[in-house]
Amino acid sequence: MGGLGALALTGCGTGDTLAQQAKAGDNKNYVAGDGSVTEYAAADRKQPVILKGKLYDGTAVDSSDWPGKVIVLNFWYAACAPCRLEAPRLETAAQEFKAKGVQFYGVNVRDEEATAVAFERTFGVTYPSMQDKDGGILLALTQYIPPQAVPSTLVIDKQGRVAARILGLADQSILKSLVAGAAAEP
Repeated sequence: MGGLGALALTGCGTGDTLAQQAKAGDNKNYVAGDGSVTEYAAADRKQPVILKGKLYDGTAVDSSDWPGKVIVLNFWYAACAPCRLEAPRLETAAQEFKAKGVQFYGVNVRDEEATAVAFERTFGVTYPSMQDKDGGILLALTQYIPPQAVPSTLVIDKQGRVAARILGLADQSILKSLVAGAAAEP
């Protein structure tokens, strides 16, 4: 068994609300984000996001096509109660920022196409969603989003870097402020 290193887990202390929810065993089938908002100063942003996905209509999405655009990624699924609450807020923001070239994408982490389409129809969501049941998109972004923290929202700047994140239900005024800030950057 030589050559195997020890595995250390960090970030799971008693003050970690996401870890506490995961251990609760209350069968709600999701870990709600704690509502925290993180805005990254331009000088502190990491490398551009690299991901590929596919919209439910089969259209390929590639982050290499994003430079010059602000992108908003919202991680959701239909049975998630906070996702249902925030869907109209996200749609309003998507419509408001469309003229400024901001592109919103949903990233559905659980649902088959029929369920996702029914959710979007019910809540009036017109921006496209990518299917991510295999977790590839979420895995590419785990440095920003804990895998079970749904809903979560990322604002990606014109250079393709994460400018802000919201873990949990997106407050509409905060979301709009974060998107407006990223859109105003050169």
